[in-house]
Amino acid sequence: MADTRAVAIIPARGGSKRIPRKNIRPFLGVPLLVRTIQRLQGISSVSRVVVSTDDNEIADIARSAGAEVPFMRPATLADDHASTVPVVRDAVERLAAAGETARVMCAVYPAAVLLDTEVLAEAIGIVAQDATVDFAVPVTSFPSPIQRAMRRSADGRLEMFQPEHYESRSQDLEPAFHDVGQFYVGSVDAWLHERALFSSRTHSLVVPRWRVQDIDTPEDWTRAEQIAVMLGVVASEHAAGGHA
Repeated sequence: MADTRAVAIIPARGGSKRIPRKNIRPFLGVPLLVRTIQRLQGISSVSRVVVSTDDNEIADIARSAGAEVPFMRPATLADDHASTVPVVRDAVERLAAAGETARVMCAVYPAAVLLDTEVLAEAIGIVAQDATVDFAVPVTSFPSPIQRAMRRSADGRLEMFQPEHYESRSQDLEPAFHDVGQFYVGSVDAWLHERALFSSRTHSLVVPRWRVQDIDTPEDWTRAEQIAVMLGVVASEHAAGGHA
């Protein structure tokens, strides 16, 4: 049997620009990062929740929520240009050097408060058991056919990106999907070799659009809170003894 244990790594730097201090801003009364930590703590196959941060306040809040902060992220991986894969690789290397033996590592964004824990558990199982899979990621469908997308000029005029589909019926066009941006589950080897997150060796798990919300603007934040209430995410966490 494959080892289906996984370590969840949350990259949570302190320098959010569009929403200042976003990772620890109260989300329905509880720091956003804490909400996501609580979601992960309910998954039996997640053996550890580790936060990679450069910020002492974020580290303290993460520890108070039951997560580990065994190291501080170097400044070179905490600027506006730092991408997910190098940051997670750094964490994987540090954990392995400290004796961690799990063969699956999950990068989970601090704003993944709406993630479906069953989908994440399924992704862990897929990567753990299928050697042909480097990563497993959640995706969702575009609400409209991308083949009929348009660009808008400065004076308001429209032009189709693919004018050959001007008369194509929506139901005749191939569905397209995009990355949900909640988590990426990968093998240790895939992270260490910085393999592509999206390739023929990536397994996708489709989630409904109503479960997906990026949180990059105040409007996004309000909508995410409304979805969380609708889904009962907050109620379930309070029932489990979560932070108030």
